[in-house]
Amino acid sequence: MKFDTPATTNPIDRLQIVGQPHDRIDGRYKVTGTVSYAYEHHEVAPNAAYGYPVGATIAKGHIRAMRTEAARRAPGVLAIVTAENAGKLEKAGRNTAKLLGGPEIDHYHQAIAVVVAESFEQARAAAALIEVEYAEAPGRFSLAAEKGAAKPADSDVGGPAETAVGDFAGAFARAPVRLDETYTTPDESHVAMEPHASMAVWEGESLTLWTSNQMINWGRMDLAKTLGLPEERVRVISPFIGGGFGSKLFLRSDALLAALGARAAGRPVKIALPRPLAVNNTTHRPATIQRVRIGAEQDGRITAIGHESWSGDLPDGGPETAVNQTRLLYAGAHRMTATRLATLDLPEGNAMRAPGEAPGMMVLEIAMDEMAEKLGIDPVQFRVLNDTQQDPENPSRPFSRRQLVACCRMGAERFGWERRSARPGQRREGNWLVGLGMAAGFRNNLLTPSGARVRLEEPGIVIVETDMTDIGTGSYTILAQTAAEMMGVPMEQVRVRLGDSAFPVSAGSGGQWGANNATSGVYAACVKLREAVTRKLGVNAADAVFEHGEVRSGGRSLPLRQAVAEGPLTGEDKIEYGDLAKTHQQSTFAAHFVEVGVDAATAEIRVRRMLAVCAAGRILNPKTARSQVIGAMTMGVGAALMEELAVDPRRGFFVNHDLALYEVPVHADIPHQEVVFLEDDDPISSPMKAKGVGELGLCGVGAAVANAVYNATGIRVRDYPVTLDKLLTRLPAATG
Repeated sequence: MKFDTPATTNPIDRLQIVGQPHDRIDGRYKVTGTVSYAYEHHEVAPNAAYGYPVGATIAKGHIRAMRTEAARRAPGVLAIVTAENAGKLEKAGRNTAKLLGGPEIDHYHQAIAVVVAESFEQARAAAALIEVEYAEAPGRFSLAAEKGAAKPADSDVGGPAETAVGDFAGAFARAPVRLDETYTTPDESHVAMEPHASMAVWEGESLTLWTSNQMINWGRMDLAKTLGLPEERVRVISPFIGGGFGSKLFLRSDALLAALGARAAGRPVKIALPRPLAVNNTTHRPATIQRVRIGAEQDGRITAIGHESWSGDLPDGGPETAVNQTRLLYAGAHRMTATRLATLDLPEGNAMRAPGEAPGMMVLEIAMDEMAEKLGIDPVQFRVLNDTQQDPENPSRPFSRRQLVACCRMGAERFGWERRSARPGQRREGNWLVGLGMAAGFRNNLLTPSGARVRLEEPGIVIVETDMTDIGTGSYTILAQTAAEMMGVPMEQVRVRLGDSAFPVSAGSGGQWGANNATSGVYAACVKLREAVTRKLGVNAADAVFEHGEVRSGGRSLPLRQAVAEGPLTGEDKIEYGDLAKTHQQSTFAAHFVEVGVDAATAEIRVRRMLAVCAAGRILNPKTARSQVIGAMTMGVGAALMEELAVDPRRGFFVNHDLALYEVPVHADIPHQEVVFLEDDDPISSPMKAKGVGELGLCGVGAAVANAVYNATGIRVRDYPVTLDKLLTRLPAATG
């Protein structure tokens, strides 16, 4: 189905099932522990052996010698695979470094071997017996040190490295009120609860891989390319994923090592990356240095806005596109953005929840807060004043829907923003300094083709099949809602099967593109199935109504199951969007409000209240969408106050590479969170009139927290995270 124009007569618009707060249909199985994750498919391979990876202990250089004799003689060892005996391996296009290193080493903890044994303990013990001699080379581990050598790098996802409209330099120089500040964000880790894990089974020359992967088709293509196999000989299965946040978008070493180990051992092999390797061997959100310049008239109207960002990655890597939202969010006739990429020898930097916008909004929205203060304008009003309904870099392209102003105004009213003191450090409750902060939220809505197959079986059961994944987001539920609405059956009669490369290729999970595109793919397949049903029943498809297990048309009412009395019927299709991305800018918007308390003696920060008001198209399931947003808000608190990968500047690795040392928020850190969804059906976005929301809930939260800390203390921190050491020495002066 090609979707070029807004749908008119649309069965989804009845909203009898879609748009309702249904419980997650997979929830009961997860809380009772009856679902199998990648490492747990014991039933399909009861004789699986265990693989344990060996990671490089240098960041740059090459292997002089690897001695594996003692490991091979260890109890239970079945095979040891290294680059020397793995056979020819291609580097897949979506991997920055080779997944099996040697003799050259690209980064610390790059996998250089896998030991396969009868038990996990035997594999781990044998891996410790491998001796590796390295020739270490000097590495580049500091973004600040390499910043001057950074080069522009266009991004397939993020767009051009540089943009310019008008005369930014001249307009900025002429502006009566100016801001020019530099900010930093640190390296961050995804730390999903489920580790990167895979189990590989060979049948002849064909491979089946159970894995934890957000994008089934990408994983299948890249694994086939790496192993030199035709794609049809590789099957990837990932029905349940215990979190990903972008770290499982691409093929990772656990998948390749499991496949190589299983081939070498002649047995099924399962591998789960130890937590340190999940941090150093996979991907992370790269650190940034960002400079923001804003020029405005005395009345608060922005005349010049510029945003530059530096980040680093391995050779052939990509930039953190932290300037993208600045290209679209606020008006201003004279504009410039620039993305710079430095070569670093740290582990791979890549997509983490809301790549680009998450660290970009953390910076831009502090800058907007600082500029509002310079102008003497309320921060909410400053954003409202500089709203735009067109793409500022391409005014002929309007936003399909843009309700940023409504988000800001509703949020201010619900949060009690009028009680905020414009002068910081004025509100005190006992030993606590109390402050309010806000920030805009922004994330683009990406349009991606997505396919599905829908089958109607006796006695009226609808089966949905697509390689779409569920990373804890509710995909099973919203796809079931879509099929139930389209086919006129209750949710209980829908069976959803996900995460298998034998099914039609979907959008996959990532970039908050999953919900809108995947449900639209199911919509398209259901349209085909409805056509097949009406043909079989001999009724007019144009006026047919599917409802309550019946098909009504022309005064006739027939049971839906009558259409499959002689056998099942199938509909298969995919959604495609034509040139919609060129004719309309599609984005999602939010306003985040936060109240914090800061201890006047210790500088301890406590988040006290949080509110997110979101405009993200039609909300397909308010219950699962709210869960997505509160999770994102929690992640934003972590980014603002505690998350930071500490780089060892001598050896080039992340020191705090486990859950004991990498700090993330816990229940005690998070107060009540309120989420409000505006009515925002977008007929331009898709036949579902929906957009993504899972990353919007993160974008801007960090800045809202930082702005609240400033309002409480009068101390402006421009280097994330806002830890107490950055407040403590300045706090006595700030509090009098």
